[in-house]
Amino acid sequence: MYGKILKELRIENKLTQQKFAEIFQISPKSVSKYENEQLDLNTELIMKICKYFNVSADYLLGLEN
Repeated sequence: MYGKILKELRIENKLTQQKFAEIFQISPKSVSKYENEQLDLNTELIMKICKYFNVSADYLLGLEN
């Protein structure tokens, strides 16, 4: 569920996978893997993403709307 939400947040904010990767200091390949849920988000990255997009961890992880 988090992959779909992560991709939606990225697209809504007009970020390419490359730009998203630069902002969060990860590789573009990792962005793709997170969006396809082939790689689990770690706690530090969850916190950074939530702060950047001003969303809760529960929202990002699909636990609330």
